[in-house]
Amino acid sequence: MKFPVPVPVPVTGRPTGPRITAVETYDIRFPTSRQLDGSDAMNPDPDYSAAYVVLRTDAADGHEGHGFTFTIGRGNDVQVAAMEALRPHVVGRPADELCADPGTLGRDLTGDSQLRWLGPEKGVMHMAIGAVVNAAWDLASKRAGKPLWKFLADAEPEWLVSQIDFRYIADVLSPEDALGLLRWGRDGRVERETLLRAQGYPGYTTSPGWLGYSDEKLTRLAREAVADGFTQIKLKVGADLADDIRRMRTARAAVGPDIRIAIDANQRWNVGEAVDWTGALAEFAPYWIEEPTSPDDVLGHAEIRKAVAPVKVATGEHVQNRIIFKQLLQAGAIDVLQIDAARVGGVNENLAILLLAAKFGVPVCPHAGGVGLCELVQHLSMFDYVALTGTTENRVIEYVDHLHEHFTEPVAIRGGHYAAPDAPGFSATMRPESIAEFTYPGGSFWAADLTCESTAAEEAAV
Repeated sequence: MKFPVPVPVPVTGRPTGPRITAVETYDIRFPTSRQLDGSDAMNPDPDYSAAYVVLRTDAADGHEGHGFTFTIGRGNDVQVAAMEALRPHVVGRPADELCADPGTLGRDLTGDSQLRWLGPEKGVMHMAIGAVVNAAWDLASKRAGKPLWKFLADAEPEWLVSQIDFRYIADVLSPEDALGLLRWGRDGRVERETLLRAQGYPGYTTSPGWLGYSDEKLTRLAREAVADGFTQIKLKVGADLADDIRRMRTARAAVGPDIRIAIDANQRWNVGEAVDWTGALAEFAPYWIEEPTSPDDVLGHAEIRKAVAPVKVATGEHVQNRIIFKQLLQAGAIDVLQIDAARVGGVNENLAILLLAAKFGVPVCPHAGGVGLCELVQHLSMFDYVALTGTTENRVIEYVDHLHEHFTEPVAIRGGHYAAPDAPGFSATMRPESIAEFTYPGGSFWAADLTCESTAAEEAAV
């Protein structure tokens, strides 16, 4: 199969239909480090942030495509610069063609030979591509008048397969395999959609478990989570074993024996450390150990999984592409696959990863800890349930209870379940006032904050 090298699409002559007229980017940062929200063993002071992109068109319907990738503060500027480099590939594209075939944009962007040299299909450039591609899917589902999960669930299997790049994974998942899985998933989808709308999709919460929280705050938030209907919580671990033992004992006492407690090391350990540390916490019955080592270490994950059973091994939020996921599944290295809506190359690549997981029978429990990630990834899990695997057994979406107010269509949690979104699109649109306030460094919040810092520094110098 040949993959042509794309060239920027010029606007020439008289347009015959609406086109993409602008690609706007924003560096948006929230000061979450001040309350230690999001703190873990590898990231003690995160400022949850979004490198944000808007695709504007001259269409009469006024729809825009919104997307972003998640960072934790510094580095957002690098991510925005990568998005800027993609502008020539996007501006001028016919909007109708883009929405009819978003996969072409993904293949064009990942196929640019000079940009590809920076990856390929990994790191900052690939995440930037994912943000732009997700914005295209947001635009397509808005123009179709459907939330993304239903836009995907209603699509013909043949069209969904056409959106996927099978390069490097065809030895394990062929287009014919994918088509068979999607055709099988169509049976009963109407009934499952009805159930989804009535019951929602199961979630779990990380909100009690940030590493910087006191034991008192952990206890209070863990009990609140159970009262809110969650049947699983997650604790960050990996900085200090004695602290982790105390915190796990505190959490187990707060929630009782029947609530699952997952633990997350955020890539902190070597393989041997992961085995020993997880073993030291085994008395508290952790459900899974997440990111026990480098996300690139496929064989390390396999060794850990073998050694720590029956504790499950989960990973995925930092897995950089479908190829690593393929290898993790081939090697029997994970019990739980954790997609991230903004880490890989957009909806197209996540469709491939969902299909890989379905073929291997491995449950998908998405990562959703960062700003806007809950809003995005709910759509992928709901599609998976309605039109692919047909089950939510042992499947939960991560939930964190902050920063949702900055989105026009924030997630809704009812009884520990994600309510199915009704609004057209990918739930990616941020409120204009939030963009104006938290754009770095010129937004109203950061301008005032940096002025205060500068004044304090001058006074200290005097």
